[in-house]
Amino acid sequence: MKSVETEGKTIEEAIHKACEELTVSREDLEVEVLSNGSSGFLGLGAKNAKIRATVRETAAPRSPETRPSAAYPDNQAAETAKKTLQDILRLLEVEATVDLKEDSERILLDIRGDGSGLLIGRKGQTLDAMEYLINKIVHKDAEDKKRIVVDTENYRFRREDSLVKLAQRLGEKAKRLGRPVTISPMSGHDRRIIHLALQDDKTLRTWSTGTGLYRKLIISPEKKSS
Repeated sequence: MKSVETEGKTIEEAIHKACEELTVSREDLEVEVLSNGSSGFLGLGAKNAKIRATVRETAAPRSPETRPSAAYPDNQAAETAKKTLQDILRLLEVEATVDLKEDSERILLDIRGDGSGLLIGRKGQTLDAMEYLINKIVHKDAEDKKRIVVDTENYRFRREDSLVKLAQRLGEKAKRLGRPVTISPMSGHDRRIIHLALQDDKTLRTWSTGTGLYRKLIISPEKKSS
């Protein structure tokens, strides 16, 4: 009988890897847990879970097309992200709950509590910092990276609305003056909103300049062909 030993952040992830390596479904495996592993604190000092998986004699091979593609089976990435944010809030001594929502494009972590507004920071910098840290911790070994968004008091929606209006206003200014307009340094999250807000205007182009997380964004009228 064919068998393999695999590791993962959780037992389910290790089983998922064994299924892919042996090209069989979960029901066709006999699983022996060699080590449960541990999550550590904030992802630091974590130890992988380890299993030995053996194919049952009656198992039928699975076609490659049916292999699961998610890096974290059974919503593991979303749950890990939620727990990581809860650990951070506990460290900051903030009493709040975390609501988890997930769609095909992103994982949304919504902080709810009396003092949650204090976590926004200037122009959302505190939220951005937590979001950056959680994405790094959760996705450090993943291949299928779904974007993790941290929000509170509907700040992301309000911020997006104001940035779209800013983009439209400065886009019109750039066209009126006939020269580039520079926006002060902002996060990659905010720059992306500006880019998307103007991407359908063929008379304008946008790009980022500078180094680091907070770079400047430039809105410029397209040069007319002579």
